[in-house]
Amino acid sequence: MLPPDRVLAEMASLGLSATELGPVGYLPSEPARIRELLDRHGLRVIAGFVPLVLHERALNGAQVADDVASLLAALGAEVVVAAAVTDADWSPRVPLDQTAWRRLADHLAEIGELASGYGLTLAVHPHAGTLLETEEDVERILALSDVPLCLDTGHSVIGGADPADLVRRHGERIVHVHLKDVDRSLAEQVRAGTLSLVEATRRGLFRPLGTGDADIGEVVGLLDQGKYERWLVLEQDLTLTGEEPPVGSGPVRDVQRSIDYLANLAPANTGGGVHKK
Repeated sequence: MLPPDRVLAEMASLGLSATELGPVGYLPSEPARIRELLDRHGLRVIAGFVPLVLHERALNGAQVADDVASLLAALGAEVVVAAAVTDADWSPRVPLDQTAWRRLADHLAEIGELASGYGLTLAVHPHAGTLLETEEDVERILALSDVPLCLDTGHSVIGGADPADLVRRHGERIVHVHLKDVDRSLAEQVRAGTLSLVEATRRGLFRPLGTGDADIGEVVGLLDQGKYERWLVLEQDLTLTGEEPPVGSGPVRDVQRSIDYLANLAPANTGGGVHKK
């Protein structure tokens, strides 16, 4: 991963004003140090991602969730984004019986109450390699619980779902959005298990917005029609190998392409501008 100072500086140079925390441990763990770092670049925190083990009898991830929620609340964030992992090592997904599904839903409700106690909203994130990955998984957890949804356009395609269709059918459940574009042929190989997510990313799985197969324009248009007024978070995943790319090259160029694409969408949707979130 590139150094935080470089990433944050490049984000700010593109006119971005807010960010998620990134991977656990990427930024400092103390709110004051994070705030000092972000203030240097004119950025604020709006959400953070946390992987949790939710299907087992005991809710072992409660303390982890509490720690993350406490940190996010101290930073003035709005959303806790949670993924349901097999274990802390992100081991391969396992099949769940009816009892395990019920426990997962009940534990999500507990985490939702915990987040609410900090003034935050919980959003469950279907994610490749987790227990909530496929379209069937998404439909099942939405039917079993009232947990809000983080729509990730890229991971939706990897899981075999149509992100635009998810907005049509479950738009009222969506409280947070991760925008990713993907190469569908590579996504299908990840779903089939013939290619790892890491290797697929190295081969260019994640594309600048508008250059892949996730129908980002349709998704954004449907969100706009549904009066979605929350964050759109651009995630530009890229595998870096060899030496660190020179400043101004590497991922920042794809991010600029994605921002330009979103800006060009705005007149077609509302005639307004794009808020660079």
